[in-house]
Amino acid sequence: MVTGWPNLSNPADDTFFFIVGISVALLFLNTAVMIYFVIRYSRKRHPKAEEVGENMPLEIIWTVVPTILVLAIFYVGWKGFVYMRTAPPDAMVIHVTARQWSWTFDYPNGKETNVLNVPVRKPIKLLITSADVLHSLFIPAYRIKEDAVPGMETHLWFLPDQIGSYDLFCTEYCGVGHSSMMTKVDVMTQQDFDDWYSGKKEAAAEAGERAPHKTAHKEQGAEPLVHEGAELFQTKGCVACHTTDGTPKIGPTFKGVFGKKETVTHNGREREITADEEFIKQTLLHPEIDRVKGFPPIMPSQQGQLTDAQINALIDYIKSLK
Repeated sequence: MVTGWPNLSNPADDTFFFIVGISVALLFLNTAVMIYFVIRYSRKRHPKAEEVGENMPLEIIWTVVPTILVLAIFYVGWKGFVYMRTAPPDAMVIHVTARQWSWTFDYPNGKETNVLNVPVRKPIKLLITSADVLHSLFIPAYRIKEDAVPGMETHLWFLPDQIGSYDLFCTEYCGVGHSSMMTKVDVMTQQDFDDWYSGKKEAAAEAGERAPHKTAHKEQGAEPLVHEGAELFQTKGCVACHTTDGTPKIGPTFKGVFGKKETVTHNGREREITADEEFIKQTLLHPEIDRVKGFPPIMPSQQGQLTDAQINALIDYIKSLK
């Protein structure tokens, strides 16, 4: 749910209301003329039909007026388009990668998240691409939408002028998980954003969590790699297809999967394997070799998307989900 609504004069809104205003005015005009004609030229008043000759002034009017209206609509729309496509020089640039079925936001300092965190009253420019198929980024609250195209970089910008949380989702059908390809735009105060951006907020939260549960964390093996793997599970989009609570989703759950016997399809034949480190790594890089039975063959290859260190972190995280 949207927990706020920006109070800005949006060019898209201006164009929309301009067109609606023209439409309403024409509706009343056409309705009034129609009623006049029905009364003025009713059969009771004119029982015998008459041929109406040409009327040059009238023909000029209904040619010129619509042309002017169309040009006016074009001007308003073009003005809004230029505004929305021209980001201010001081805009913060954030790279956006769409993939089936999640969003990844990369910040100038190397920070990577699956939620778009931005400071209030700071212009934000998004450089958008796709890691697999065609997607489309849409933030309804800011009236902005742009396609995410594989091998191509598109862009848009917006001004978050009110603190709150706003929906961001994909509006281009991109596969079976399309409806769950949703995230949030979290607009923060400048101070809160600076704390988050510098890592102070996460450090404080992590310290608060660890202090009273130091023993429990130690027993659960919450090493740095496991924490990194948990973050990658979110930011790399694994959460779109897999769960950690034992419930199957589009793909198998990660809970208890490490060391488990699985039936997979290999070259059209079924065979049984053990979900060990080698199998998980192979599935991440070459998912087409062995596909777990009962799940659609839609796992995208992570080759070039994950480093060896990140793969090891994910494996450690999966190991911890017992």
